[in-house]
Amino acid sequence: METRKLLFALPLMLACSFAHAANYRAALVADMDTGRVLIAENANQTNYPASLTKIMTLYLTFDALEHGRLHLDDYLIVSSSAAAAAPVKLGLSAGTKIRVEDAIIALAVYSANDVARVLAENLKGGKEGTFASLMTRVAREIGLSHTNFENSSGLPDDDHLSTARDIALLSMAVYKHFPQYWKYFGIKNWTYNGKTYSNGNRLLETYPGCDGMKTGYTNKSKYSLVATASRGGHRLISVVLGAETKDVRSTVSTNMLNRGFALLDKNMPAVASNTPSTTPYVHSEPAPVTSPIVQKYASDAPKIQYATGGVGVQFGAFSSMDSANSMVARVRNTLGASAHIEPTGTGLYRVRVTGLSESTAQGLKNRAISAGIDCYVFH
Repeated sequence: METRKLLFALPLMLACSFAHAANYRAALVADMDTGRVLIAENANQTNYPASLTKIMTLYLTFDALEHGRLHLDDYLIVSSSAAAAAPVKLGLSAGTKIRVEDAIIALAVYSANDVARVLAENLKGGKEGTFASLMTRVAREIGLSHTNFENSSGLPDDDHLSTARDIALLSMAVYKHFPQYWKYFGIKNWTYNGKTYSNGNRLLETYPGCDGMKTGYTNKSKYSLVATASRGGHRLISVVLGAETKDVRSTVSTNMLNRGFALLDKNMPAVASNTPSTTPYVHSEPAPVTSPIVQKYASDAPKIQYATGGVGVQFGAFSSMDSANSMVARVRNTLGASAHIEPTGTGLYRVRVTGLSESTAQGLKNRAISAGIDCYVFH
């Protein structure tokens, strides 16, 4: 695999003090084009990433779009597990559907936990835990050395950890590998089902040139923010973890970006971190999207089709994929209909034909019953 080098340098100098140092756990600002860290504090200290986790969930979603396993206009089925996710969430009901592009925006703008689980279950065999294992594998592949994911959303788990440095590298990987989808992180307001949701990243409104990226909060993690901004031909990223309040995370992010741009304008060297270190450290640039891990994901991802309409017919739920495939073949051979398999997230595989009108669904059901195939219409 071709490997390009990305300098993530932290020369040993006097530690810097920050106005809000007592009110947050870690912070970093880096040049997104070169990867050079300009200012850092506790950048390698593990913390709870909270909803910054969803940056990886979106990274893998973008990868699926890039390889044709998903399309923006596909619809994803909401499982009972996803519907039961803890807030913050859209409040989707089990059995309903959400369009892929809406799911992306729901994560980027509103950080919806139920939607994160919908994406995880649909992208990796119907089980969020399997998707979380993939998240950690890909994290290692793109250079995140102190990160472990236990779920797709960042909901509390003692083993769900990352660092400011790893979050910065992940965010840069999204920008470098999938620039066509970067626009979603800069959406300020989004209306869905008649309700308008506002982005929690205040810098989108207050900081000139800010175009992303993601907020996070749990009781344990406190308030976190990844913010990106362009100015004078430079693009910077700031990461703040564990701030006591929303005001602190916004203020520290603003100060970090201002200081970073000032350093670049004056062509000054990077500022030291107070993280113990004796030498600069160099990390590989985020692996290209053709990396072995991502390609393996492409080959073993379940081949699931997604709904495009409001009514469908279900032909049973099966405990094995073989049984489900047998029913798919029976529906095709007997009724001439193209059924697909939907993992439920509870170990079952539903066989369904979706995207139908009410009359078409009822007609298919009647033909199936006449042929001795049990089924029912769902909405």
